[in-house]
This record gives sequence, structure tokens and C-alpha cells, in this order.
Amino acid sequence: MRRQEDILLKIESVSKDVASIQPDGFNNTIHWHIGHVLTVCEQFMFGFPRKTIHIPANYIELFGNGTKPADWKGDIPETDELIIQLKDQLGGIQKIPDEQLNERLAKPFLGLETFGELAEFALFHEANHLGHIQSMERVIHHTGVKN
Repeated sequence: MRRQEDILLKIESVSKDVASIQPDGFNNTIHWHIGHVLTVCEQFMFGFPRKTIHIPANYIELFGNGTKPADWKGDIPETDELIIQLKDQLGGIQKIPDEQLNERLAKPFLGLETFGELAEFALFHEANHLGHIQSMERVIHHTGVKN
């Protein structure tokens, strides 16, 4: 899961202040992207929220598809907490036995039929959001932001 290590290196380099800025033209913040990557990977790899208790159930409401920081209510985890949870998640992923990758999904998801294909899609998803994070950081640092 080299890609997850790449995203960890990137997000650890982003300050909390920068992570909380929503630049013009973007629907979310870097903070949201960090939580979204964590939440969606947990869904793909561990069946969150029904089959796992690794992260709080309310992460679906905070970071699931279609959510945004403007709608956040209640206690929002800090980026530091999300990063710790991402590191823990990577440790859990590394413990998944290779033979599990060949297991067929109970129901195909987006045309994916095996757990391994789902894991590959999770990597693609993370890479996509890493690109969003990098773009947002460039915009924040180089064009100024109205907040």
C-alpha cells in the first residue's frame, strides 16, 4: 500500500490552518479530504460501518460521499487524530492475508468482483484525493484565499 504511505507523507506536511481553508472553486477542505480518504478506505477494506469499529460511525456523516465541511455539526476530529487513524488503518491493511485478495465479493461493486480489485480501487481513490490535496495546497499558497 505504497500510495497510502505517500498520502500520509503529504498530509503530515500540511499545517492545521491550511487544512481548514476552503479555497474558492473547491467544495471541501484538505481536512475533509483526509477524513474522506480514511472513511472510504475503511468502507472498502473493512466493511465500515457495519463490520468494523476502527473509526467512529459518524465519520460517514462528516466525510462520506456528498458531504462537506459547511454541513458539519458536533465534534469534528482534528487532522492529527485523522492522521493517527490513517496510520492505524495502514497497519490493519498490511495484516490482510494475500489470499483474501482473491476472494469474490458477495455482490460486485462498480464492476469489481474480488477483494483485490476493490483494494486496487481504494488505491486509485486515494491517489485521486492526493491530487486534490496537492492542488488545493498550491492554490492556498500561491493565489491567496478569501475566507
